[in-house]
Amino acid sequence: MKVGLLDYGGGNLRSVANALHALEVDPVVVSRPEQLEGLTHLILPGQGEFGDVMAQLDKRGLVDALKQWLAAGKPYFGICVGYQILFEGSVEAPEVEGLGLIKGNCVRFREETGKKIPQMGWNAACPDQPVSPFWEGLGKEPYFYFVHSYYPVLEDPTWHVSLTNYAGEEFAASVEKGKILACQFHPEKSQDAGLRLIRNFLDRA
Repeated sequence: MKVGLLDYGGGNLRSVANALHALEVDPVVVSRPEQLEGLTHLILPGQGEFGDVMAQLDKRGLVDALKQWLAAGKPYFGICVGYQILFEGSVEAPEVEGLGLIKGNCVRFREETGKKIPQMGWNAACPDQPVSPFWEGLGKEPYFYFVHSYYPVLEDPTWHVSLTNYAGEEFAASVEKGKILACQFHPEKSQDAGLRLIRNFLDRA
């Protein structure tokens, strides 16, 4: 196993690396396309604005490399913005194209009285297929830590999801297909449940 941690100049690299170290995995930090050679797994930690993340990936020549990795169905774990960029675009940066792996776009939580934006804190994620190897040992309603103002709206029913409800808005907290897993929450900040999900990804993929 050779796990790559994608560095685009932002993101929770240190937190995710620490989570991997807790699982006795020593990741390789990747910032150039040629460094993907020989990797068995790729994790993209997310933090920042949709458009800026895509710009930084493009600057490093990683957009096409990522598209090729995903098209080949290789093991990929996208976290937060690393999840959102799998979609066609986002209202956060309407002029910027995402990777386009999944049909759909990212939207912002509705402004409503009493709703705090961003969502910040613990919430349940209920997988639509809890027998998935990715969710092994997590039960039907594990809790994870969220920090976000935007979330993707899927238009492709072939992806399996976990659902979360925040102040009356239900959204896909995660998606999975084949060896690809991505989530809006932060598993590296989600204690035992988060570590178990990362471990499951490494073992499953």
